[in-house]
Amino acid sequence: MATASTPRRRPPPDYGTVRPKRSVWAGVLIGVGIAAFVDETVFHQLLHWHHFYDKSTPGAGLVSDGLFHAFGWFAVVIGLVLVADLRRRGALTGRGLTGGILLGAGFFQLYDGTVQHKLLKLHQIRYHVDLVPYDWTWNVLAVVFLIVGTVMVRRSRPREVHAPEAVVGREPG
Repeated sequence: MATASTPRRRPPPDYGTVRPKRSVWAGVLIGVGIAAFVDETVFHQLLHWHHFYDKSTPGAGLVSDGLFHAFGWFAVVIGLVLVADLRRRGALTGRGLTGGILLGAGFFQLYDGTVQHKLLKLHQIRYHVDLVPYDWTWNVLAVVFLIVGTVMVRRSRPREVHAPEAVVGREPG
C-alpha cells in the first residue's frame, strides 16, 4: 500500500541565526507580564491591599484591576509567541531571554513604584501603614532585577572576533 507522504517543511532561510535582541524583547514582554500578574494576584486579589486605580469607587477599582490583568496576560502571550518563533528559527538565546525577563520585571516594578505610586498617586502598596519599608523593598528589588538582567543581556551578545592587525613596515614571517 502506498502512503502519501507529506512534504517536509524547510527551515526558514535564516535558520540558526541567533537573534539576541529579539530574545531580549520577548523576555521583556514576559517579564512585564509576570510582574503584573504577581502584583495583580498577590496585592490586589489575595491581600486586598489596593486596586490598580484607587481614586474612585470599589467597582471602578475592580474594573481597573481587570484591565490591568488583561494587559499583563497579553504581554506574556505575545512574549511567548515571539519565543516560539525564535525557537522554530533556531534563534533563541536563553541568557538573553532570561535577562529580558528580569529587565521587564524590574522595569515594571520601578515604573509602578515611582510613577504610579508616587507621581500619579493611582494607588499605594498599602494604606494606613508606614510606606517607607514597602517602598524601599519594592524599588530596591526592581533595581536588583534591572542590574542582573542587564548583566545577563550583555553576556548574551555574540562576541566579535577581530583578526590581529598587521604591523606597518613588517613583513609576515
